[in-house]
Amino acid sequence: MNGARGARERLVVIGGDAAGMSAASQARRLKGPDELEIVAFERGHFTSYSACGIPYWVSGDVPERDRLIARAPEEHRARDIDLRLRTEVTELDLDRGRVRARDVDSGAESWTSYDKLVIATGAQPIRPDLPGMDAPGVHGVQTLDDGQALLDTLARTRGRRAVVVGAGYIGVEMAEAMIKRGYEVTVVNRGREPMATLDPDMGRLVHEAMEGLGITMVNDAEVTALLTGDDGRVRAVATEDAEHPADVVVLGIGVRPETALARAAGLPLGEHGGLLTDRSMRVRGQENVWAGGDCVEVLDLVSGQQRHIPLGTHANKHGQVIGANVGGGYATFPGVVGTAVSKVCDLEIARTGLREKDAHRVGLRFETVTVESTSRAGYYPNASPMTVKMLAEVRTGRLLGVQIVGREGAGKRVDIAAVALTAGMTVDQMTALDLGYAPPFSPVWDPVLVAARKAAGRIRGTG
Repeated sequence: MNGARGARERLVVIGGDAAGMSAASQARRLKGPDELEIVAFERGHFTSYSACGIPYWVSGDVPERDRLIARAPEEHRARDIDLRLRTEVTELDLDRGRVRARDVDSGAESWTSYDKLVIATGAQPIRPDLPGMDAPGVHGVQTLDDGQALLDTLARTRGRRAVVVGAGYIGVEMAEAMIKRGYEVTVVNRGREPMATLDPDMGRLVHEAMEGLGITMVNDAEVTALLTGDDGRVRAVATEDAEHPADVVVLGIGVRPETALARAAGLPLGEHGGLLTDRSMRVRGQENVWAGGDCVEVLDLVSGQQRHIPLGTHANKHGQVIGANVGGGYATFPGVVGTAVSKVCDLEIARTGLREKDAHRVGLRFETVTVESTSRAGYYPNASPMTVKMLAEVRTGRLLGVQIVGREGAGKRVDIAAVALTAGMTVDQMTALDLGYAPPFSPVWDPVLVAARKAAGRIRGTG
């Protein structure tokens, strides 16, 4: 493959965000331009940016778009990475080791050969095939371009009614952003409660807090159409039994792996539609093809099954692992425990490990406990309430999952549980953890340890 280029190999990267450019940058650290040529294709205008920060840019908490950009295209090019923006890869030829790419603006197409290939195509927002879904005033928030388009619409729109479709992380965060923008906000959610990544009893706490902020929650509602006015713009979101007026609609329904290229090339996909890799992030059955980021499925260390968990934290780690292996080193990605944290105004929402339905699905017998506690010593000023829910396996006492909903100081406590899950600790072992204590930071017994004590007692009782 590299005969025409002498001893120098060519790495082709598809996707210019977290996983792709982390892989390219790490490979460049290990191999100079005389050993490894790197060509990266990105169909958008930006590279290496925080998609997770878009709701906070829209809300005004982050005042400028460029603050979300970790590394501009010029910085990558200065490191001898041939970065080609506004260029979309349309076909993989695995047999001949090449990719077909199309210039988005001119339509011109060309083939580029590779010795090693990295697929980091990310995820695509779920956009149901419903009437009015493409009407002006309807926005997704997957990319910086999407965020700018939404802000442009808000600047032009006179009305102040926003409907957010979906109540997952993006939906909840965008509801907060629109509240901060001064909009009257309705959230239409097909689930029983917001935040389906939580059990419904914990989601109910989020529901109550959102309504307390003035957000109208419409649960158990299926969107049937987006209605438009005489000018063609969106005017309402219709469900089976109601219409919710809207001057702007934000879609927060979720994402699915962007794997159309991989599927067409016959690469292995999991049940969630993501690429399957080994621990080195090499695509299964392929010698010179790696994949990472939101387009792959990862091993859940708690359940032992493959999951699709699209998070920037994972994508950056995937890229580091891929870059090390492509660059001649060695690294592995062991898996995840499913940790995530979010907020809606001052309410913090966190989870890690398995929900009840996850544990049921994999056939685990478990006990659950829920405790109410405070973020600080109860007598210390501004101590705020928090609720901690914990799941533990009946036979072994192994920690299975934790969910936390509360105010300041609640969310990041989930990291205690994430470490315990990764280490395979039991709830009894957790009770002996030597955590930091002072009245401004925690009660004598941290809320997570209170839950662990209660869970350990419950396990002993069932045992």
